[in-house]
Amino acid sequence: MTTIAVLGNGRVGGNLAAALARAGHEVTVADRTPGVAADAARSARIVVNATPGAGSLDRLAALREELRHKILVDVSNATTDGPDGLPADLIYPGSSLAEQLQDALPETRVVKTLNTMLFPVMTSPATLPQTPTAFLSGEDPQAKQTVRELLTDLGWHKEWITDLGGIRTARATEAAILFVPHVIRSAGFTPFAISIAR
Repeated sequence: MTTIAVLGNGRVGGNLAAALARAGHEVTVADRTPGVAADAARSARIVVNATPGAGSLDRLAALREELRHKILVDVSNATTDGPDGLPADLIYPGSSLAEQLQDALPETRVVKTLNTMLFPVMTSPATLPQTPTAFLSGEDPQAKQTVRELLTDLGWHKEWITDLGGIRTARATEAAILFVPHVIRSAGFTPFAISIAR
């Protein structure tokens, strides 16, 4: 059992929190209220960023002390919204939210994952007819191994998880969000994920 704080109580955060709790972890869910988020982060070993990506950097940078020496699992994508509310453009072109978070939180071990799929797939990958891929990006091998074990708890088979390397590789997976609005417009909100076929 691991103590986990999920920051963000929307569809993504709620879905992840419920699944992690079912897997036997001690989970706290915090909304975007600074004091509530700080208390949750302070008492957790692992913190999941499921807040809207456009405001994540400011929100989490304010928790620098609470996040010191913690693993921060970043599942968000930082984008502007189009007129239909779907992602339009990247906020950090030539970089990524994960890189920005790691720069702002040098004593926190940031791991990017689960950001290349619609949220139901994060906790039910086996429901897709094809095998999905979950990517890992981060500088700390031990932190990535811990996150890999969390993914296993969520139903991800080890062969479905691909370690891309350092945090800089997150810019590739975050750019995949640009597929999302076009896929949704063509096929609706049917669960999908990016998959690497070999």
